[in-house]
Amino acid sequence: MFMRFFTELREAKVPVSLKEYLMLMEALDKVVIDRKVEDFYYLSRSALVKDEKNLDKFDQVFSHVFKGLDKVEGVGTADIPEEWLRKISEKFLTEEEKAQIEAMGGFDKLMEALAERMKEQKERHEGGDKMIGTGGTSPFGANGYHPEGVRIGQDKGRHGKAIKVWDKREYKNLDDSVELGTRNIKVALRRLRKWVRDGAAEELDMNGTIKGTAEKGYLDIQLRPERRNKISVLIFFDIGGSMDSHIKVCEELFSAARTEFKNMEFYYFHNCLYESVWKDNRRRHAEKLNTWDILHKYSSDYKVIFVGDATMSPYEITYPGGSVEHWNEEAGAIWMDRVAQIYEHTVWLNPTAERHWDYTPSIEVMKQLVGDRMFPLTIEGLDKAMRELAR
Repeated sequence: MFMRFFTELREAKVPVSLKEYLMLMEALDKVVIDRKVEDFYYLSRSALVKDEKNLDKFDQVFSHVFKGLDKVEGVGTADIPEEWLRKISEKFLTEEEKAQIEAMGGFDKLMEALAERMKEQKERHEGGDKMIGTGGTSPFGANGYHPEGVRIGQDKGRHGKAIKVWDKREYKNLDDSVELGTRNIKVALRRLRKWVRDGAAEELDMNGTIKGTAEKGYLDIQLRPERRNKISVLIFFDIGGSMDSHIKVCEELFSAARTEFKNMEFYYFHNCLYESVWKDNRRRHAEKLNTWDILHKYSSDYKVIFVGDATMSPYEITYPGGSVEHWNEEAGAIWMDRVAQIYEHTVWLNPTAERHWDYTPSIEVMKQLVGDRMFPLTIEGLDKAMRELAR
């Protein structure tokens, strides 16, 4: 059974190695847990799953192998067999609840009635007492009331009276494309690191102290500079307009970046980079900074990150005077080219879902200006961007 568990995890694209499997077997051999399924679940998950994105796949395989549950993929509302519903009801309904169902004609009658309604119904119903719909007192549907029925198409329970919830499985996988959180961002940003020891020697060098003490015959305490991430990062955040809907994820990215990069500078711009940027959005009209000064202030070894949806009129990028807020003497494309000429490592993080990029011409223009180094602001996209910057 354990070997089957291992092979099914591999088939489900969970990257489990033989070494990890043997480590799990060794833990079982040394009886590190009680003989309980729950304990084994947590032990095997800790030993075999290295990335949060694979937790959902692991849970499905574990249930299939050790709990006897069938694999269910893409189940729709018209695909759930009566036998499956009956088994689930027998497992989870109390005797009192079963008696109540029988009082209403029984589970068979309820399922037969539902099948009949599905055959008869050709259009949407609302407020009735018979067909599958919303509102009303029908035993089938959502957002209504019936003492016992089948809830269909409702995000959560309201009265606790449904004896069966019949909906497509829509749990959100922990996968590469999930929305970012500060913790996930920090993990991804850690790929962009270059460790060095410089500055004052303030940290205890344990190995050096042991070696020195052994050689000299007396306690020889040795210190060394603290290990620091030498990477320097310059981030430009698009702010305002269409970016208002992405404020949360940008705040999370900003917070994580401030923690991970000790040498980080940031500036704001709107839609496209022009001749000025700013540090404080509350005073952006009064305290603008010359972009040329910024580009000459920070050396070429800085890693540059643009964060924005790149959603605008293409004229804002390609024409002088195209900006929606002021008359720009030079096209935004010229400023983006200047950045590329100075900084070898530049990426653009786009919070808009990648599947929508092709519908916005300005995104394609900006993508070309950054040398196709535009990445979606997801876990996977951020990971790829950090790998690009680390080259």
